[in-house]
Amino acid sequence: MPDHDDELLQRLRRFHDDAFPRYEQHFKALVDEGQHPTTLFIGCSDSRLVPHLLTGAQPGELFLVRNVGALVPPYDGSAGYHGTAAAIEFAVLQLQVQRIVVCGHSHCGAMQALYGEVSPEARNLNVWLDLAREAALPVVPTPEALRRTEQRAVVLQLERLMDYPMVRRRVQARELTLHGWHYVIEDGEVHVFDVRRGAFVPASRAEHSGTGPYKDGPGEAQELFNEIGGQWPPRG
Repeated sequence: MPDHDDELLQRLRRFHDDAFPRYEQHFKALVDEGQHPTTLFIGCSDSRLVPHLLTGAQPGELFLVRNVGALVPPYDGSAGYHGTAAAIEFAVLQLQVQRIVVCGHSHCGAMQALYGEVSPEARNLNVWLDLAREAALPVVPTPEALRRTEQRAVVLQLERLMDYPMVRRRVQARELTLHGWHYVIEDGEVHVFDVRRGAFVPASRAEHSGTGPYKDGPGEAQELFNEIGGQWPPRG
């Protein structure tokens, strides 16, 4: 017999009866004409990060990839099969998205795990976190250090995206842009990476929605984002 206390079932029914009718024609067009998203959004799986809420996107606008830490695997496939790499290739080659956003966030459990112990049973997670270890700082993980780690990890993934030949080719042809975001959950503010300033800037004060991990000009190659300089460890 059906479970009348099944909350998920009730939500599914409410979607069909209440929400879907408002979007029915839009979904029909997306079926008839196919999807043409303009943005590949690579975000952390954290339940507090809601891409459509952040961007105000409608169905069909975002091609979404969610994983622990919003990480990008290497193009060479050295870590074995992975859906994120396949999604990047599909979005760029098949869907021809115009931009890729990598979005990390505050209080990220994946970044915190870089400074602690992970269960030995989590074999896949331990290997997966290797994709962010270069962003970790040689300090005790204070809230400020974690924030900087989260931001450094975002730019590290942008750099790794440039190792995908189809991404690099379209970026260099000015057909694709890369954007690094850090969402501060408690403030409701997305900080966007500005490569020329070498820092993340609150969207409320930014001049653009973020730039890639490179300076757009001859002889201006940029190494991994490092806003630390001589500031670490902090001097009391």
